[in-house]
Amino acid sequence: MALFGSNEKSEPVSKKIRPTVVRTQNVAKELVKLASSYNTKVEQIDFNILDVQTYIRVNENGHEAEWEEIVANELYELDAETQFLNPDFQIKQVYEVEFIPYDENNLYKDFNVAVGANATKCKVYLSIKQGSKVEYTQNFNRDLAAIVNKKKIRAGILINIFDEMLSDAISKISAHVRVEEKAEYQKSETILIAESYEPTPTIDDALILHYDKEEEIEVDALQRVDYASRGFIKSVNKDDLLIEYIKPKEGKPGRNCRGEYMAPKEPEVKNEPAFTIDETIRVEDDEESTKYYANVNGYVSLDGTAYTIKKDMDVDKIDFKSTGSITAGLDSDVSISVKEANPEKDAIGSGMEVEVTEIHVEGNVGSNASIKAIKAVIDGQTHKDSMVRAENLRINVNKGAAFGKHIQITRLEQGTVDGDEVDIAQALGGNIRGKEINIEICASHVRATASRLIEIKKMHGSENIFTIDPLVKKQAKSGLQKNEEEIKELEIDIRDLKKEIEKQEKLIKNNTAAFNDVKRRLMHYKKNGIKMPDSFIKQFRQFQVMQDNLVNNQKEFAVKEDKLALLNANTVSFQENILDARIINRETWVGHNEIRFKLVNPPIELSYVPKDGSKDHVFGLVEIDEGEFEIQVLDE
Repeated sequence: MALFGSNEKSEPVSKKIRPTVVRTQNVAKELVKLASSYNTKVEQIDFNILDVQTYIRVNENGHEAEWEEIVANELYELDAETQFLNPDFQIKQVYEVEFIPYDENNLYKDFNVAVGANATKCKVYLSIKQGSKVEYTQNFNRDLAAIVNKKKIRAGILINIFDEMLSDAISKISAHVRVEEKAEYQKSETILIAESYEPTPTIDDALILHYDKEEEIEVDALQRVDYASRGFIKSVNKDDLLIEYIKPKEGKPGRNCRGEYMAPKEPEVKNEPAFTIDETIRVEDDEESTKYYANVNGYVSLDGTAYTIKKDMDVDKIDFKSTGSITAGLDSDVSISVKEANPEKDAIGSGMEVEVTEIHVEGNVGSNASIKAIKAVIDGQTHKDSMVRAENLRINVNKGAAFGKHIQITRLEQGTVDGDEVDIAQALGGNIRGKEINIEICASHVRATASRLIEIKKMHGSENIFTIDPLVKKQAKSGLQKNEEEIKELEIDIRDLKKEIEKQEKLIKNNTAAFNDVKRRLMHYKKNGIKMPDSFIKQFRQFQVMQDNLVNNQKEFAVKEDKLALLNANTVSFQENILDARIINRETWVGHNEIRFKLVNPPIELSYVPKDGSKDHVFGLVEIDEGEFEIQVLDE
């Protein structure tokens, strides 16, 4: 009993739901209304469908026509073009339902099914949740159809229309449950149960700049932009798609499973091309789009409203602030000229990356800068932490790393050079690697390694090391390594194969007499028409197999031995040219300098130190005895 004067409010008491018949277009709304009047939850109310009436009408000239009832079997005969896709056509359903209390002990309480639709409500699906359980009954088909239709009505979906596939879906579910008797779904299932007329979306016009794909710009924790990654020029290759104009296109109407007409919106047109092009760009046009393609390699340039593809570019400098890194590609046909010639400034700034077909730098290359090109000319000097790589490379003063095929350097100052043909006017220390190396003036602390020739015109210093190494190039070294690996594998195979052959030869030798006896008996049986014993035939065939295996192994052994001999010859060939290689000093030797020749097989290194003041010019490797070599002074 509540105390006198208490402010506590008692909860409203739920009333017992009485069966109530309602005729309505909106069952969900009536459910909420009824639940409120009984002070209960919507989930506590169920309903039965007593009757469904479908009405249609076609309005004319903005005037609403009278609704006309249509019977169920005529619904599937309605025409798409003249009715469903006609904006003046309307359809609605009125439902007579009986609201009743929800039975929590009904047969389908554990059969968790739901009805859902896609965004346009043009496709409706029945989903059976994982873990659902249901037992087959004689009225399962009828009950499932009722469950589905009730869920469709609550979701505002029309029934008995657009759902020709529903009966097949119910039949398949029923067949499964009937076989299982007590079915339990181990995973969720989704089944299409209704499909109306999906509208075709309207396409607004659009201008897509394919050549101008945004580069990902790195931002650090302090929100500082890495300008090196922003892409100063937009390089393209011939036949690349540069620009695409998507033409506007009005969509097509549809009607969803609620019966609602879905009109397409008018397309927006605000991106029509207002630019011009020249012969470097071609146009291809069709109903859907206009496409602009590159006719040549290069980079895209927009001058005002005129698009063109250029190959040459002049810039004052390449650095973080003005351009960022430029990576057009080696095959882009882009040629860049960098004009910064001030020796106190870097033409290629610190940390910049440049990759083009050709580049001419009138100034210096900064620290940690990287240049890649087919042809490169550096009129200034390179920083010790820079890298330049080009097939044809010319550098005034090199302090960093230079890689290429044909390299010309005016002055090398403790830098690194790696190429095929290397010409250096003045070497003031540094490391040089190549097939042929020519040095006009050699100072001190130079390490030059070549596979064919090192030639010095003037020797002005000492503490230099000149080496002939057939494996100076990475390709030769990797080729030898692969060759040696194959030799090791072959030697193991040959050894194992030899053991197997010896084993087979011994086995055949020990069984030859028995084999000949079996062979003689079999010939006797055959001659006299006597059935040959199976054991004799088996022995004969086993011996034949042994002989065939021996022959095959012997053939394989011979092939592998030939291949091993070829590989060994290849190993020798790696150092054959070393006997033709030369180290030449055209002038007098000064101070302490060392000449080295590296052999491949055997892997040894020979050394020779010319005497200070010596006028010996040409040095080569001579085989004085089989497998014994010596560095000697040679004639030209």
